[in-house]
Amino acid sequence: MEPACKTLGISSRTYKRWTEDGEIKEDQRGHIKRKPPKNKLSDKEKQRILAVCNSKEFASDTPHTIVPKLMDDKGIYIASESSFYRVLREYKQLTHRRNSKVPEKRPITTHIAIKPNEVWSWDITWLNTTVKGRYFKLYMILDIFSRKIVGFEVWHSETSEHAKTLVKKTLLKEQENGEPLVLHSDNGAPMKGATFLATLEKLGIQSSFSRPRVSNDNAFSESLFKTMKYAPVYPKNGFDTLEEARIWVVQFVHWYNKEHYHSGINYVTPHDRHEGRDKSILDKRNQIIEEAKLNNPERWSRHSRNYEFQESVALNPTKEIEHQLAISG
Repeated sequence: MEPACKTLGISSRTYKRWTEDGEIKEDQRGHIKRKPPKNKLSDKEKQRILAVCNSKEFASDTPHTIVPKLMDDKGIYIASESSFYRVLREYKQLTHRRNSKVPEKRPITTHIAIKPNEVWSWDITWLNTTVKGRYFKLYMILDIFSRKIVGFEVWHSETSEHAKTLVKKTLLKEQENGEPLVLHSDNGAPMKGATFLATLEKLGIQSSFSRPRVSNDNAFSESLFKTMKYAPVYPKNGFDTLEEARIWVVQFVHWYNKEHYHSGINYVTPHDRHEGRDKSILDKRNQIIEEAKLNNPERWSRHSRNYEFQESVALNPTKEIEHQLAISG
């Protein structure tokens, strides 16, 4: 029945509905002959649109420019901008019309971490000072698996040399020399400096970049900076000196890594997850909840919060990866 219905151009459900009384009825589809719409462009008008778009005067303009220009300079109205686009599309002439490079659709960068020190995210944010228009630059490297701040420095300026120094110090501190590691960032000048990229290659670190002008491709670092700047203890009036800023950042990092219960890793501290203690902490919580259920079953009408251990973390996951992680998790 399915192939037959497909040949007739109807669905099997339609056929069943037509024959539900046990009788085979005639084709009930409407066969109304519709008149072409009155506002449909004629072939002559379409050719006129093509001639205008391909003329030397308008060859590099878009319909949004051509239509008003025709009205302003010649007092002519042929059709709307959308009609121009529709005709160009119909005749396969809807292409880039300028000498500039055609915009590229770049694929999203995705990496998956299943343990600490596999994928780091880093960025630079500006710290206010008490002098208007003057800022200190905070460099921070975050491990996306544990959310731990593994490296940070505060300087007066943004340079590739500062970034190179920070990466080297962080690698030594984490003892990750020779281990496969991805360092993700946006497309800022310090991130793409030649000396910095050469250093990453020498250290065996794979560089990874966000898509141009897509800020949320580096969401882990952006979220970290938001947590920092919206914290009640953040000095809204700014820092007086570079030393004062550095002291405050050290205190913040200590709180963030060792005291802050991070929502993205099921409310354990980044330091505990980085050191591999989070699984036992979460198992203990689940055990306590199960015991509470047994003691007071009438209070548990619904499922309680499940403190599951997060096996992996993905940087900018695609829908397919999110689906796979949901199944495996």
